[in-house]
Amino acid sequence: MTNATMRDLSSHAYPDEAKVTDLDWTASIDFSSQTITAVAKLTVQHTANRVRLDVKDLVIRKILVVDGSTSTSASYSVHPLEKGKDHLGQCLEVELQSSNNGRSASTSVVEIHYQTTEECSAAQWLPASQTAGKVHPYFFTQCQAIHARSLVPCQDCPGSKMTYKASVTVPSWSTCLMSALSKGSTKNDDETTTFFFDQPIPVPAYLIAVVVGELSGIDVSHRCKVWSEPSVVEAAAFEFSQTEDFLKIAEDLTFEYQWGRYDVLCLPPSFPYGGMENPCLTFVTPTLLAGDKSLADVVAHEIAHSWTGNLVTNETWAHFWLNEGWTTWLQRKIMAKIAEDKRVVDFDAIGGWEDLKESVELVSENFSRLVPDLGDDDPDEAYSSV
Repeated sequence: MTNATMRDLSSHAYPDEAKVTDLDWTASIDFSSQTITAVAKLTVQHTANRVRLDVKDLVIRKILVVDGSTSTSASYSVHPLEKGKDHLGQCLEVELQSSNNGRSASTSVVEIHYQTTEECSAAQWLPASQTAGKVHPYFFTQCQAIHARSLVPCQDCPGSKMTYKASVTVPSWSTCLMSALSKGSTKNDDETTTFFFDQPIPVPAYLIAVVVGELSGIDVSHRCKVWSEPSVVEAAAFEFSQTEDFLKIAEDLTFEYQWGRYDVLCLPPSFPYGGMENPCLTFVTPTLLAGDKSLADVVAHEIAHSWTGNLVTNETWAHFWLNEGWTTWLQRKIMAKIAEDKRVVDFDAIGGWEDLKESVELVSENFSRLVPDLGDDDPDEAYSSV
């Protein structure tokens, strides 16, 4: 693990001097412009008189510092892009008032009004033609590794965690889901619906996830639901019907599941990964719908992340092996219990060994290390079986 003085160079943030502890996000999803108009209200604990946030391809409208019922305009600056480092975005620096000359932490609330742009790297906007139903468009996000900064101003590094609440307004034909617990919805007079969410467990920014589309859900247990487009949801619910069994075995191997719900969302084919361990709502690719549950071990892997990765997280992307390594180990333990055969662990490890050898031959010497020297390079470039 890194020590407290080693800063994550993939982020502009300095959490040791000013740390975001909570996000209250109000957003409106606009399919016609493929943008999000939002307000991010950040609670910041700080000893410094400023907070530095990551932003990328965002249009900042105004920033306020909120003190109870009083709001005042904040002094802020957006640093220029560093040449050749577009993936880092920009540093948004907001001035804060410290009440005790930095001797102990102060708490400030910063309210940022902004809009995303078409260049938002966290967002995928699918036309109706790329969905199963072919009637309505579809929107989802993928924030790992450092794309959350294009969705919301934040401290976009895995070592900085925050709780969050959200209210998201979407077209009335659609359903919105997030990597949080649902707190209901309200129909509005303008043919929109606002959905409310709460994530009470602190998470890094890369685990913020949003999806909006024509969605249906089928319960497979009291705490697990499978979501997808209506024409796909029954096949998905069959494929992932063992989700509760995976979850119970993981609890037997570790301790009680902490996140309340474990839902699975089967996305359209453009989703770029096999699965993504968003808390409360795992994203999976429809290529797992084999019809015989033979590829459901991907869900076991994402369930394992609920402990290794989501609860206990690598401090920087250089230590990503802690996230994926322990998760793979726990996934193999779960699948061995499901198969009632301990040899499953060894059999899967043989395949992993072959993947490792291939990756070492393909990637650079630096990226073949267990702990690569990432510096301020794009963490996505370093991802491999290593």
